[in-house]
Amino acid sequence: MRPPIIGVSESIIRIRELINHVAHTGLNTVITGESGVGKEVIAQSLYQKSPRLGKPFIKINCAALPEGLLESELFGFERGAFTGAEQKRKGKFQLAHGGVLLLDEIGDMSLPLQAKLLHVLQSGEFSPLGSEKEFKTDTWVLAATNHDLSLDIKEGKFREDLFYRLNIINIFLPPLRERPEDIRPLIDYYIKEYSSQLNTSRLDIPDNSVIQKMIGYHWPGNVRELQNVLKRMLVLGNCDQIMDEVISNSSKYLQSSRPETTKDIPKTAGVTAILDIEGENPLNMKSFSLKIIKKKAVDRVEKEVISYVLDKTRWNRSKASKILKISYKTLLYKITDLEIKQPVQSDDISI
Repeated sequence: MRPPIIGVSESIIRIRELINHVAHTGLNTVITGESGVGKEVIAQSLYQKSPRLGKPFIKINCAALPEGLLESELFGFERGAFTGAEQKRKGKFQLAHGGVLLLDEIGDMSLPLQAKLLHVLQSGEFSPLGSEKEFKTDTWVLAATNHDLSLDIKEGKFREDLFYRLNIINIFLPPLRERPEDIRPLIDYYIKEYSSQLNTSRLDIPDNSVIQKMIGYHWPGNVRELQNVLKRMLVLGNCDQIMDEVISNSSKYLQSSRPETTKDIPKTAGVTAILDIEGENPLNMKSFSLKIIKKKAVDRVEKEVISYVLDKTRWNRSKASKILKISYKTLLYKITDLEIKQPVQSDDISI
């Protein structure tokens, strides 16, 4: 059994209520949220509360496999279907018949494979590679992604018709930094679980110091990062020191990845910096468009301002959109259009 959905925040309470309403329906569901928030826990909870409990629960990571291999994993193949196919093999849709299939990282699936998936969702039938025979499948399809699929559709990276087939129900799991009240319940749950797994004594984390630091930290790796930190604390002790190191390392990374500000740009860089011209006098250019210069200058300033606000709000997009006085949707669009990258911290610790 997977862990229950831990938390006392309003968002977690609403998600539990939504799961109770949806679990018996078998409606295709998309679970969205940042990496590490616990999307698979949501999928498992849907499964455990559904009439399909006891039937197969099959998961496949769409980002972990190349297109050809992912197709064969999903639909299976006949002997001789391709080089190396020495015997036929059942695919995930066949293995999950009567149960649940979780398509993790669905946003990374290629467009040609999206078309084949759409056919299965529409007809309930599929053909293994190298076979002309159609197989029926009764599978509840759940999909999970950290992508904004609406933006992917606009950019031509995700099929709109597939999106509407999958997204009958949408469950969004907010990042941990937006629900700090869930941190203490998560700590209590995982300390108990990992103490047993790692054969260590129970760990008491001081409320007056470490817990407050953990609640104030922005957790870029979300629940997965919290789990890794707790494992480290259980094995090494020194909770206060470990938390200080986590915060310090995160701050150093944010500072090193922060884009240069205008005060760092030499005045002589002016127009050439805006136009991305290296070693060339723009006045000698045959085409010199003020409209293009204005667009580049505005984009540059917008990128710096948005990056600064996102940094200060620890990438809380809702808070940033309010500060910038733009809609949440507009902010997401500008993040993509201006290629603003969120700092990624890897805190996976091998123990």
